[in-house]
Amino acid sequence: MSAISIVSIALTAFGLMPLVGQPRLSTDAFGALSSDLWLGLRESFVIATSSTILALIFGVPAGLALVSVSRIRAVLAALTSVILPVPHLIGAASVGLLLSGGGVLPRWLGVAPSDWPALVAGSFPTAIVIEFAWKESAFVAFIIAAALSSRLTELSEAAAVLGAGPWQRLRRVTLPMAAPSALAGAIIIYLYTLGSYEVIWLLGRSYPEALPVLAYRLFTSIDLAARPQAAAAALMAILSALAIAGVGIAALRRVGVLR
Repeated sequence: MSAISIVSIALTAFGLMPLVGQPRLSTDAFGALSSDLWLGLRESFVIATSSTILALIFGVPAGLALVSVSRIRAVLAALTSVILPVPHLIGAASVGLLLSGGGVLPRWLGVAPSDWPALVAGSFPTAIVIEFAWKESAFVAFIIAAALSSRLTELSEAAAVLGAGPWQRLRRVTLPMAAPSALAGAIIIYLYTLGSYEVIWLLGRSYPEALPVLAYRLFTSIDLAARPQAAAAALMAILSALAIAGVGIAALRRVGVLR
């Protein structure tokens, strides 16, 4: 998003570029959405944090296995190659059909819809987190494998010659080499899930809405007076993403990825 777009959103949110009426500096849009904004921000952070953690939990071991475990390398490479090109919208529809009360999984297990937990549109965004983690873990695995494929073998062999055992090589060679790429991948995933719309709209609950969903709903409302509120929600999402990006860039510089 360009700086001009961000400035335009900010001017609209503060009443200086209205679609109707006279320009007037105001925080009415934020006041009208005060509770929804904070609830939406919390929902967005819960989704982004949970999805990123799960993607790392599954993606990092998969990436390590891609470069070090020859017996399952071909299987993992095929799985990640199949997962990555799948659009998130198709993934969300598949997860919804699998995990909803009348979906495929409860039917396979013989569980009545009334007894099945609300994994889709429930109090916790379980289906959303599963979809993001499923997709993004493949992304993490690929960037970990790419980071380790060039020098891991020779460094591990050198450590083995010096007397390091398998666990020592993992702790002192493999994981330190994989950490910068894992951190970079985590930042990318966090920012993507923080600003994602379609998966959350399809699998999430109606209230509270994550900030991207809230902003889009207000933006497409037939009430033009809701446009400043949509801009306020979008501005909150943008500022949150910029804050996370700033922290992530500082962390990457600290570990030496960025100079």
